[in-house]
This record gives sequence, structure tokens and C-alpha cells, in this order.
Amino acid sequence: MTAPLSPGFRRRLEELAARRRELEERALDPEWTGDPRRSKTLFRELGRLRKIGDLEERVEELERRLAEARNLCEGGEDPELEDLAAGEVSELEKALPPLVEELEGLLLEDDADLDRDAVLEIRAGTGGVEAALFARDLARMYERYCERRLWKMRPLAVSLSELGGFKEAFFEVRGEEVFRRLRFEMGGHRVQRVPATESQGRIHTSLATVAVLPQAEEVDVRIDEKDLEIQTTTSSGPGGQHVNKTQSAVRITHLPTGLVVYCQEERSQHKNKARALQLLRTRLYDQERRRREEERAEVRRSQVGSGDRNQRIRTYNFRDNRVTDHRIPKNYSLQKVLEGDLDPLFEDLLRLERDLRLKESSFQEG
Repeated sequence: MTAPLSPGFRRRLEELAARRRELEERALDPEWTGDPRRSKTLFRELGRLRKIGDLEERVEELERRLAEARNLCEGGEDPELEDLAAGEVSELEKALPPLVEELEGLLLEDDADLDRDAVLEIRAGTGGVEAALFARDLARMYERYCERRLWKMRPLAVSLSELGGFKEAFFEVRGEEVFRRLRFEMGGHRVQRVPATESQGRIHTSLATVAVLPQAEEVDVRIDEKDLEIQTTTSSGPGGQHVNKTQSAVRITHLPTGLVVYCQEERSQHKNKARALQLLRTRLYDQERRRREEERAEVRRSQVGSGDRNQRIRTYNFRDNRVTDHRIPKNYSLQKVLEGDLDPLFEDLLRLERDLRLKESSFQEG
């Protein structure tokens, strides 16, 4: 039998419904919608509240149908109807818990950035050429996952190794729930396999690191042009017709912080500059975000994943055809994971995060 939402969760839903009505009124006010910064923040929050409201309606509908089906089972007048009702009860009791879990998870989340797009950074670590090849494999894995979820993943800058691996690579990812899911990828990814260049058949261990930054909009971070040092260079790449030979690649240094960003994937200098500035805004926004999180000192973030590149989160073992996530811990099929089948893993991590937050919350109280 499905446990109903606790009174604490019900109260939270009422609070969010009132907040949603307030924001819907503001969305009709030109004073709010005319200000890009306030408007962007308003509609991002409103979108999240509408998603919660829609999910609440689905849960309530299934609860209503389940109650009706159970009443029919107790009728005692029509055995055939009771059998049909019993079948519906069985189906609804399976369908309802995942929706309730998802709703509780959304109610427990307190990160306003979860609905943002993201910048995905992949860097080769210990392991030389093999680490760079593994970094490339990770990029392909994420590309396949994006295709499954109908997300758009496009490169910002890629630095290639001698065998075509990735020394470092930066990608922009856009879609629904991008940062909410990809944030779990932050940290060290270890691979254990026999490299193609290994003549003795020995297993090598290499490392790549992944960072995921919530995408910042222009209204989130204001950048003064006088704080920038902008250089143009020739784009580099593996060769062939797609390499841009003109001085269109752009490198920007933010003088106050020393942050350096680089973009070469577009064919025009203007577009590369715009995308480099976007990456710079995202880096600056991430710095401020991390400062806020450190002040909050949330224990659960160190339990589920702190986003520290030095934290080893996952091992890819080719000999045993398994992937082990060390935060759960649990094993998954290596072949499926590399093909982009990451949702089962992310669902387990979301459930773990939900359970940890639930222990710390007061929502279960009456």
C-alpha cells in the first residue's frame, strides 16, 4: 500500500501553490516582465512551480482512482467487476509510488539552479595518452545520453592529444533538467582496462575529471569590458577540411579573477567571442555559487557528491564489464552506460539524495 504524503509535504504544497499564484500575477505585470533580470528569475521559478503543480495533480488523480478501485473491490455484489477493480488496484499501487517519490524529491530540493542548462568540462587526468582517450570516451557517453533525452550538446573548445583523445573539452548542454541530472557527474572517473597501445595485455588505471557548471545568463553576471584581455588565435584541431585556419579562435582573460576561457568551435570570431563570454559568465557564476554552498556547509552534498574534481565517484572496469558508482554503491552494465543509458544510475542518485534530505527535513512530521 502506498504511503500518502505527510502533513508536512501537504503544507509545503499549499505554500508553493500560493507562491505560484503570486508569480502568475507578476507575470502579467509589465513592471516585472520589462526587467530582463527579474523576468528571467520569475519565469524560471514559475516553471518549476508549475511542474510541481502538474505532478501533484497526477498524484491526486491516481490516488482518487485507487480509492475508487478499492471501494469496488469491497462491493461484494459483482465478482467480475471486483476482479477488474483488483487488477486496477494492482496497477495503480505500482504506478503511484514513483510519482510520490518524484514529487517529494522536488519538494525537498532547495537549489534554484537545478533547472538551468549546463557547461560540461572533461579533462584527462593521471594516465597520459590513455587518460585522454578515456576523456574522449566519456564525452561520447554524454553525447549519446543527450541524444536519448533530446538535449542539445555542442562543443565550446576541445584540446586534442596525439592519438585523438581529449586533453580537455568543454561542451554546452541545453534541455530539460540538464543540471539537475548532470551535476551528479562532477568528480573523478577512473577506468581500468588494457590500452590499445599496451603490447603485454596489462590492465592500466587512468583518470579523467568532470565538472558541471550551471549555465549563467547575461542577466546573472555583468562583465565590464575593461576587465577583459581578449586575444585571437588560429583554431587548432585534428586536421582536415573542418579546421578553421583563420584568426577566429578567441581567448579571454578576466583580469580581476585570472579566469581564462577559450572558444574555437565557431567559424566566426564574433560567435567565438560571444560563446567565450558565455563560458566566462558561467565560470564566474559558479564561483559565487560555490562560495554560497560553502557558507551553507551542507553535509548531504559531501555524501551524495560535493562536485570536487578530486572526489572519485565512479570506476569503469572493462575486464568485468561493470561500472561501479561509489556513492551508492552499486554496479551497472559497462556497455549500457557507455551507450548513454545513464538514467537508471541518475534515478538511484536522485533517490539517495531524496532520502538524505528527508532525514534532515521536518516534512515527515505531523
